[in-house]
Amino acid sequence: MAGHSHSANIKHRKDAVDKKKAKIFSKIARKLIVEARLGGPDIATNPGLRLVFELARSANMTKEVIQRNIDKGAGVGNDGAVYEELMYEGYGNGGVAVLAEVLTDNRNRTAPEVKKIFEKAGGNMGEKGCVSYMFESKSLFLVDPEGKSEDEIMEVVMEAEADDMEADGEFFLISSSPSSFVRVKEALEKAGLKIEMGEVQRVSSMMIEVSDVEQAKKIQRLVDALEDNDDVQNVYTNHSLTEEVQKALEAE
Repeated sequence: MAGHSHSANIKHRKDAVDKKKAKIFSKIARKLIVEARLGGPDIATNPGLRLVFELARSANMTKEVIQRNIDKGAGVGNDGAVYEELMYEGYGNGGVAVLAEVLTDNRNRTAPEVKKIFEKAGGNMGEKGCVSYMFESKSLFLVDPEGKSEDEIMEVVMEAEADDMEADGEFFLISSSPSSFVRVKEALEKAGLKIEMGEVQRVSSMMIEVSDVEQAKKIQRLVDALEDNDDVQNVYTNHSLTEEVQKALEAE
């Protein structure tokens, strides 16, 4: 995995996501609509929809809300909006790579908005492919062991055929392929483990360690501004924070 502070970074991101739950629900809702439209409304026969369904449940979205958006994708009560998936790439402070996944019904609106966010935060939007080659999609789970030993959790991880597990303080970070998200999630739940976060994310193999608090704040402001945009689904960077910087940010 990408260093000792990676799961701490993810925990920090989870806390931020919790504060924006309504916006996160809106983003997941769009994804449910798109997947249901592309592959049909049956999660048993539509693996893409099954994945988003599990992500929605991990975010504590109710079954009623999930079904309502699946129905929209199937043409029941849909507003007629057609969404397309795009990816915008660029750089933040200090040359940190930034990747923004977008789901939009109007790219002519979204592209200049995202470009403006980059520029306002002291970064710049780049050409397609400029940073995406640094990132690989992974299923990531942040797990609270709740009394279970590392060996016990490792046994569950191995039986689920996940790729890796990293211990960091009170949590364990488990990674696997995107296609294995449902299988690994079900195995962790069956073992009675508390999943603090379960997401499919893009993880960089070329990390930049940030040891300056002010630089970390500038990068976070860019990430926050992008995530605040309704069309942006997910934001990824290739930076990690030193333990000192992480503590300084948490203290504020």
